[in-house]
Amino acid sequence: MSLDGTYDPDNIFAKILRGEIPAVKVYEDNEVLAFMDVFPQARGHTLVIPKASEARNLLEEDPRTLGVVMTAVQKVARAVREALTPDGIVVQQFNGAPAGQTIFHLHFHVIPRWEGEAVGRHAAGGMADMEELKALAAQISAKI
Repeated sequence: MSLDGTYDPDNIFAKILRGEIPAVKVYEDNEVLAFMDVFPQARGHTLVIPKASEARNLLEEDPRTLGVVMTAVQKVARAVREALTPDGIVVQQFNGAPAGQTIFHLHFHVIPRWEGEAVGRHAAGGMADMEELKALAAQISAKI
């Protein structure tokens, strides 16, 4: 999919927002949702998405909404840092399939990194254990 196109209301994040698919939530308010990535690249990999937006990528998002989402990304990254004490944190966001985007609903990845531990490829390790994700989400949530 290119950078241009039509928002698909049946994408997996839209389904999560409508409650049609479960998610392990980390943080939620009226405008954003943060939840654990079920195909994590590292322990604690969290996704942050706008709730009411139909922007497929950063280029389409309204600046006000983008500001709200980025504030939530920072809030989640700080909580990940406090809860999991990583050596670093990657914040990623992809725009278009050639750039690596696979779900066309604006989203940000918050990925903790530890020295000496390679970051995994997305989905390469298979789906994460749900109980482990719930435990990690509780740790991170407690720091927000």
